[in-house]
Amino acid sequence: MAFDGTWKVDRNDNYDKFMEQLGVNVMKRKLGAHDNLKIIIEQHGDKFIIKESSNFRSKDIEFTLGVAFDYTMADGTELHGTWTCEGKKLVGKFNRKDNGKELLTVREIVADELVQSYHYDGVDAKRIFKKA
Repeated sequence: MAFDGTWKVDRNDNYDKFMEQLGVNVMKRKLGAHDNLKIIIEQHGDKFIIKESSNFRSKDIEFTLGVAFDYTMADGTELHGTWTCEGKKLVGKFNRKDNGKELLTVREIVADELVQSYHYDGVDAKRIFKKA
């Protein structure tokens, strides 16, 4: 699948507003906007292994398409949900454990970039990654 590889964040679109809507404080938002996030994606059939590393943390995530799992965001927000494949997109539907609100994340390859789109509580944002 085209998602395999090492991806480094290149730019953000409305990411600060998205983090604010999530309830992330201003200091963590400033840091999060410049975290130099790198994602390594490996796919083995329906199983994905994601290695995230930034200036602030490293985390390994393993999931199987369609199987629910728990995930903790960098700011400590706890989520529960699933990733599925819809055409050539990876679609993540997660609910916050503290308030039940849905966080929708979509990963897709557009030209030579990995575009990660977010929708939470009326706010949309994107992080665009280049292959490293």
